[in-house]
Amino acid sequence: MGLIRKLLSWMLLAALGWGSASTALAQADYPNKPLKLIVAFPPGGTSDVLGRLLAEELGKVLKQPVVVENIPGAGGIVGMERALRLPADGYTLIQTGVGQSAVAHGLDPNLKYNSLTDFTHLAQINAGPNVLVVHPSQPFHSVKDIVDFAKKNPGKLDYGFTHAASGHMAMELFKQTSGIVLTGIPYKGGNPMLNDLLAGTIPMTFLNQDAVLPHVKAGKLRAIAVSSKERNALYPDVPTVAESGYKGFEATSWSGLSVAKGTPQPIVDKLDAALAQALKSDTIKQRLSSVGFVIPPYGSKHYSGFVASEIDQWTRVIRTAGIKPE
Repeated sequence: MGLIRKLLSWMLLAALGWGSASTALAQADYPNKPLKLIVAFPPGGTSDVLGRLLAEELGKVLKQPVVVENIPGAGGIVGMERALRLPADGYTLIQTGVGQSAVAHGLDPNLKYNSLTDFTHLAQINAGPNVLVVHPSQPFHSVKDIVDFAKKNPGKLDYGFTHAASGHMAMELFKQTSGIVLTGIPYKGGNPMLNDLLAGTIPMTFLNQDAVLPHVKAGKLRAIAVSSKERNALYPDVPTVAESGYKGFEATSWSGLSVAKGTPQPIVDKLDAALAQALKSDTIKQRLSSVGFVIPPYGSKHYSGFVASEIDQWTRVIRTAGIKPE
């Protein structure tokens, strides 16, 4: 019996050793098959375009195809949940962002995932401001003009918003920071809202910098302020909200790349190095800068801390405004 027990112990140790060796071999050989990048929004939008651009450049560095899979639904939540149901082996990447990784936590305290503990964040890919724009028929030429009018006429100035979008969050933060009361007009999407703004049906809104840029250039909209910490290169003469009297104001649209928590560290390190190289691509830099996005400071530590700060900010704003999930 003692001999049998010893034989069984040796066999178990051998199996464990072989398992460890095969795991190490698999990690050393990574990646040896195509990767998947989950974009939690429909094809054709900004998130999808940026995701596909990143996938192409990352694939060149890793020498394996990176295939984009669009899994839209619930403002990005469906895609995030899907990513966590797949193996944490480094072959599934997830495009994280302001809506699904930060705003969602403020809207739903019972979210099925935790953006801080269920994911390893590799790097922030881009950040861009929302722009406070008004129809040219409006008399407003500065943030002060808007605030002064709103304080004298509480609730009489309208704005358009798409529920829980980054522009909606920017407007709520602006209202709370400036202490003004405005009347929100809800829209089901950014395009119908933009069309009404261009027609003068609504007087103003916050919208992503890439969406309003051609209309500002054409004189069909007037840019009042940008919501980023610093001025944007495509709007050099447009002040920030912060420099317009509200120090510290920042409300950007952003995205990054993450993997499920539990992905082996050697694989995380390889992805980190590959991503750093991909982001140096002139193609990515030119594409992002052409529509007003910037590439933030690189690194997992920066991105993880940034996600945490965004969760805190938007949870406070959402609770103060009493915004509920749709």
